[in-house]
Amino acid sequence: MNNQLIQTAIRHHQAGRLAEAEKAYRMVLAQQPDQADVLNFLGMLCAQTGRLQEGVKLLRRAIQIMPQSAEAHRHLGFALRNQGRLKEAVESYQRAIRLKPDFAAAHNNLGVALAQMGNFTEAVAAHRQAIQFKPEFSEAHNNLGITLAKTGQIDEAIASLREALRLSPNNADAYSNLGNALKNRGQLQEAVDACREAIRLKPDGVEAYNNLGIALVGMAKLEEGIAAYRQAIALRPDHAGAHNNLGNALKSMGVCNEAAASFREAIRFAPNFVEAHSNLVLALNYDAEKNPAKIAEEHRAWGHRHADPLGRAIPAHENDRSPDRPLRIGYVSADFRRHPVGFFFMPLLEKHHRENFEIFCYYNSFGGDDFTRRMSQDCKVWRNVTGESDEQVAQLIRSDRIDILVDLSGHTSGNRLKVFARKPAPVQVSYLGYANTTGLPVIDYRLTDAHADPPGMTEGLNVEKLWRLPGCAWCFSPPENSPAVKEREEGPITFGCFNAFAKINPKIVTIWARLLERVSGSRLVLKSAGAGAESSRGRVMRQFAELGIAGDRVEMLGWMDQPLRHLETYHRIDVALDTFPYHGTTTTCEALWMGAPVVTLAGRSHVSRVGVSLLSAVGLEELVAGDEQEYISIAVALASDSKRLAALRAGLRQRMQSSVLMDAAGFAANVESAYREMWKQWCEPKP
Repeated sequence: MNNQLIQTAIRHHQAGRLAEAEKAYRMVLAQQPDQADVLNFLGMLCAQTGRLQEGVKLLRRAIQIMPQSAEAHRHLGFALRNQGRLKEAVESYQRAIRLKPDFAAAHNNLGVALAQMGNFTEAVAAHRQAIQFKPEFSEAHNNLGITLAKTGQIDEAIASLREALRLSPNNADAYSNLGNALKNRGQLQEAVDACREAIRLKPDGVEAYNNLGIALVGMAKLEEGIAAYRQAIALRPDHAGAHNNLGNALKSMGVCNEAAASFREAIRFAPNFVEAHSNLVLALNYDAEKNPAKIAEEHRAWGHRHADPLGRAIPAHENDRSPDRPLRIGYVSADFRRHPVGFFFMPLLEKHHRENFEIFCYYNSFGGDDFTRRMSQDCKVWRNVTGESDEQVAQLIRSDRIDILVDLSGHTSGNRLKVFARKPAPVQVSYLGYANTTGLPVIDYRLTDAHADPPGMTEGLNVEKLWRLPGCAWCFSPPENSPAVKEREEGPITFGCFNAFAKINPKIVTIWARLLERVSGSRLVLKSAGAGAESSRGRVMRQFAELGIAGDRVEMLGWMDQPLRHLETYHRIDVALDTFPYHGTTTTCEALWMGAPVVTLAGRSHVSRVGVSLLSAVGLEELVAGDEQEYISIAVALASDSKRLAALRAGLRQRMQSSVLMDAAGFAANVESAYREMWKQWCEPKP
């Protein structure tokens, strides 16, 4: 009788009639409490329905009775993985495989758990094993594709996902994952098409909507991307990833308060979601109403939550303490490409003195471009660490015997701050990619200068010790084949700002409106990816209208995929206006390079003083304002002096070329001198 009841229960279970299956399983156990197979099946059912603790208990009883059951060990691994006990889950899957080496399902499950732990290389091997034992295993091909994408092997990932779809043509999840892989390869329209097919097959597919949003945002279709993220959240309100992605899209459109709220929602649902927490502290930098001290507190909170636990058992560094020996410098970034970080880093990389400094670059991104290739050839060792766990990267850096490790990302996308939290190098430095403190006490220094961080003003806002370079903390490398500066054409005075749209807040709009009122007939051109979105355009135009500025005086241009076209747009600009509190860096240098003087407003934190440093470097301190009224007055004075504007336009490029801002050799020497002094301080005996 019980055997018949067990078979009935299994049929219910396989058909998804879980309540009926559970009732039958429990009827058997009421008569035979130690029926191991039923304990196994009921334990798995409990795990499938979210009762993980009960599931683990039942499965352990099953294993105690039949320890040689590979299936029971696999089921226990499933329950443990869903409890977040990944190491124990891996051990259970490995026991199942030892008992049954050709157990394809266990190999596949092992790969999923390893990937969740960040051990992507081992995960790929596990999925390949599953496929070797069961070539038609569509789920394993799908999981292999997901994991290959995380290691940067995009072509192989796409091939695996297409194979999963060949074996299972109606697999909506595989279409969604294919869309994500195609997005990483830059095939954005194909990515959108794959995600839409996933949604057609599975209209409630949360991940498909999330991946669709990512692809659409990549195409600068911000509003459509936001709609996709909101649909994912409507289907699953606790989807932390969708909340995080929504926050990024909202930030790109300049709605930074809403963006911060979305990041906080992501963190609420996933407290250890380190990327969302980084995005939150980054977004706070754009808030004109936020006190710098409060922003600093948020950065310290990031360090306490995500970094401090990793730094409690840092092994001693065994680097040779000779103060004058050649040093190994490691740079970590996801932006070794045609990116603002790449543009400013290239001069330093090219001018490093190789006899005294061995350069290692750790690249954390997919693919690359001509800049990536140049950089990879211009350093001693190039390592792509995409897909490697933070622990693996930290161990790699230790094995490379890096003396000074430099973070070029801060809290921007693709950062590896949790690598730095493990202190793999004796001296650690933050530089370039982020305009604030990292919040990590294990990063010893932050490179800056006395204009961006005047002594006595900003020390309390940083956990790192500020190391001020002489002159300027940046070295500008202009784009190749830049268009020549053109003489001013006839027409109304035109102000312009090409900074990221996230930097344009109601406070700066109010200042610009007052400026336009002061300069009769003047116009303002705003250009960025966010400015191309209809809702962004409408919101900002409404703000100007409420301040009395007619719509025909403000023009908003979207993203341009051709760098030379972007630079040529500066031909239309008489005076460039910096944003506040988050200053521009690349845009300020580009404006000056194209003959447009830049007016900036100095604040009391690094993020609002970068423009002070750049203008001081080219001898234009008179364009730095101390308050809002002076900012307007400086811009008005420039707009009213056509001879001065013409002279600046004609001479700015030469002024830059002869300034410290473009003295690559001198800049590299200053940085190397800083590194040497940092190293000597570490070498000194400590009490």
